[in-house]
Amino acid sequence: MISAFTNTWKIPELRDRILFTLALIVIIRLGVHITLPGVDATVIKAYLDSLKNADPKSAAGGITGLLTVFSGGGLQQAGIFALGIMPYISSSIMVQLMTAVVPKLSRLAREDGGRQKITQYTRYITIGIALVQGFFVAKSLTNPGNIPYMKGIEKFGNLVPDPSYTWMALTVVTIVAGTVLLLWIADQITEKGIGNGTSIIITVNIISALPGALIQAWKYFTDQGNSFNAMWMVVMIALLLIVIAATIAITQAQRRIAVQYAKRVVGRKQFGGQTQYLPLKVNYAGVMPIIFASAVLSLPPLMLQWIPGVAGKPWAVKLYGELSRGGLWFYILGGIGIFLFSYFWVAMMFQPSQIAEDLKRNGGYIPGVRPGKPTADFLDFTMTRLTFAGAFFMVAIFILPVLTGKLVGLPPGSLVLQFFGGTSLLIMVGVVLDVMRQVETQLLQKHYDGFLRKGKLKGRYDRLNQNTGAAPKTAIVYLWTVIGILIVIGSAAWIYQHSH
Repeated sequence: MISAFTNTWKIPELRDRILFTLALIVIIRLGVHITLPGVDATVIKAYLDSLKNADPKSAAGGITGLLTVFSGGGLQQAGIFALGIMPYISSSIMVQLMTAVVPKLSRLAREDGGRQKITQYTRYITIGIALVQGFFVAKSLTNPGNIPYMKGIEKFGNLVPDPSYTWMALTVVTIVAGTVLLLWIADQITEKGIGNGTSIIITVNIISALPGALIQAWKYFTDQGNSFNAMWMVVMIALLLIVIAATIAITQAQRRIAVQYAKRVVGRKQFGGQTQYLPLKVNYAGVMPIIFASAVLSLPPLMLQWIPGVAGKPWAVKLYGELSRGGLWFYILGGIGIFLFSYFWVAMMFQPSQIAEDLKRNGGYIPGVRPGKPTADFLDFTMTRLTFAGAFFMVAIFILPVLTGKLVGLPPGSLVLQFFGGTSLLIMVGVVLDVMRQVETQLLQKHYDGFLRKGKLKGRYDRLNQNTGAAPKTAIVYLWTVIGILIVIGSAAWIYQHSH
């Protein structure tokens, strides 16, 4: 595996793709820390400095934790990338649901060039969602004491000194522009970099919280002077490795259905007669059911907070606390939603009738199963059982942080538990595997060994076989030159600030 990482730098195109992707990742993280216009950055700095000494037992889970993780800290920083890529994910979910239920969109998706039109519609809806969410973010910044992820910031000063209508309009436009810029960066990563751009951005934002989680875990398990707690630290690390290995195993697991092709002679050549396999993934839906459930669960807290006559009532306050901070009802509703969305996603994306028709047209059949409708019924029955196993696994991963927290005495929303299951772990594992598949594809095409000596990573290998090549070398040089200048300026400012 080490030799495979070394060989990636011997392939010019692959090296350029990696350098281009890394440069854009640096730009993404810089954008998170650029404060919105009209927001007092000194107040945010003082508040974030106080969080460094925060109690690891402080809870910020539920929808609040998900929003903070997906934005990469952009919401707490009040940065220009405050919304992250979530408006695009929400619009993608809406368009996919509409494609499944609206016949006109369903026909458009099957036409030549139809996918490009649907992608364009998705981007227009993204801007609309970003406008609405940007307004709510700007409105909440004028009264930050009521924001769950900014609790206590009001004691450090006035966050918005001049909350005028002009400031409100400028802030909303800036937030929307930041979202559109992130969407463009995601497209550039997908076309000229490596990996799926949207997934890379989400993963980078999730990983940005990892150093803070490690520091809090170290404080919690070692600062109490109890050797028993130090042993728990070792147990937690072992548990983390086991959970990651299980997640990779389930993500890669598949049921291989044998398909036999009939022999046929065309001229002097004989075709068919061999056995191939139809791979059906256990976790066919991937991480989408968790994102679906999270998107649906994010609506009630907003409605409870902004609908007149509801906010302030005891039942509304209790339900808002349960959903926003990761209470019992958050995990009950989330688990049910994940299970149901798993079946919905498979029913929408997996078409057994079309697969059976394609097999019949090409002279293929499953041994022991008649072609046509019996084949479709067999595939549907098999996929239903596999989906049950995959949905059960995702629900288990979703509630695993709660069980781990009960074991070590931490609340479900603790930052320490974010990487022991849930959405974060599934997304990180899926994206890392996808990037490794693409790198391995290039290595195998150039006659190098892949990451695995025996066999290769399972998955699609055609993502890099696209018409667009890597970014031009001059663009990569300019990007890294600008990043180097920014790093020098930032380092000089930091040294000057701490020397006075």
